Amino acid sequence: MTTRTDLAGLLDQVSADRMTGTVATLASEPLAGRRVGSPGGAAARAWLVDQLTALDGEVRTEDFPVRAVPEVYEAPEVTWGGRNGSQRLVFGRQVAIHPASADTVDAIRGALGVAGTDDPAGRWLVVPAEMSLFDAYRDTQGAAGLLIRRPVDAEGWQFTMLAGPDPGPLPVLTLDPDTHHAVLAVAAAGDGWLDGATPLRRDDVTGTNIHARLRQPAPGAVDLLLTAHYDGVGDHPGLRLPAASDNATGVAVVLETARILAAGLPAGAGLSVALLDAEEVGALGSAHHATQLRADGAAPLVINVDGTGRLDGAAAVEAGGPAHRLLALLDQAGRHTGVPLAAGPVASDNRRYGGAGFAAVGIGAGMGGYHSPADTPDKVDPATLGAIARLVVATAHLAAVVPATISSPIGDKR
Repeated sequence: MTTRTDLAGLLDQVSADRMTGTVATLASEPLAGRRVGSPGGAAARAWLVDQLTALDGEVRTEDFPVRAVPEVYEAPEVTWGGRNGSQRLVFGRQVAIHPASADTVDAIRGALGVAGTDDPAGRWLVVPAEMSLFDAYRDTQGAAGLLIRRPVDAEGWQFTMLAGPDPGPLPVLTLDPDTHHAVLAVAAAGDGWLDGATPLRRDDVTGTNIHARLRQPAPGAVDLLLTAHYDGVGDHPGLRLPAASDNATGVAVVLETARILAAGLPAGAGLSVALLDAEEVGALGSAHHATQLRADGAAPLVINVDGTGRLDGAAAVEAGGPAHRLLALLDQAGRHTGVPLAAGPVASDNRRYGGAGFAAVGIGAGMGGYHSPADTPDKVDPATLGAIARLVVATAHLAAVVPATISSPIGDKR
């Protein structure tokens, strides 16, 4: 059987089933949320290396240091009460640990108070919603800790963050809006107490990017770099965070498009893949790679895919660096494949490449359950995976065959 290498033939090869299988594997329990430097991240990496090796590419890995990655090493036990009784809070829903928290393994019991109003000594201070953490720290001498309001998603989960402020001097817990409102009311009335710990350590670990060169570019020919981060925020004790949409979906799209393009791009076009680590702690993997590319004098067109779980309206596109031609090609590809595009924030690895001076675009198409147990494979829409994969395939093909003079920006509306 002859494999078609015209654009229509390439698009026909896109398999949503294969991509949903990739998402399911990466989001599975043995991979444990894929936190950078964790056994789950290592297991994901080994599997991904096998997938890229099967494409007959030159595959290698590249290590880099990652400092002070926060990890909840025990599920925090937090109880609060007043004259009407007490309540133990549910970890991940009603209570979580703020990334700026000090590490306390032993529970601290103290009366409730209101930050900025009550004597802080020995009290858990409830920070009003309109007060920043910075302002709350102004008068905390001798306080037991801080209690901060945090929104929850549609299923009632708080989100987890690894990137954020440096650890402060106090334990800091986050409360869902309803719990925060109730605790603040009791604290303002001068009644109530809270007993809790913040078991949050910070580890220095090693991040590892995965690189595959699938096609060498001919002199003067286009060189495409497809990227996606494979790390997640990682499971907590007793709490699974599968990281399906963020970003098993992006990895699935990159693997699928690489499989098609490795055999289907016109002669001379270059193609490589970078599956990146440590995006969740500040896009450190892409920063490391962008620095290497600059040192090597490379000039790839970078397409980064992050969060393609469910397309609701137009896919978001963010450009960086000298990306006018790449944007124009993406615009044409969107029109050809029927995928609506709009300029919008894609706060991912594309920013590191664009900031380093490379033509880079980030593509995002929605996700559910951001950094929470709700980010499960069943929330991922196979049709969205297929649509974004076809968009990337079409963009890459056009980059190889369309004259370099093309220029047509993506607008806010289609």
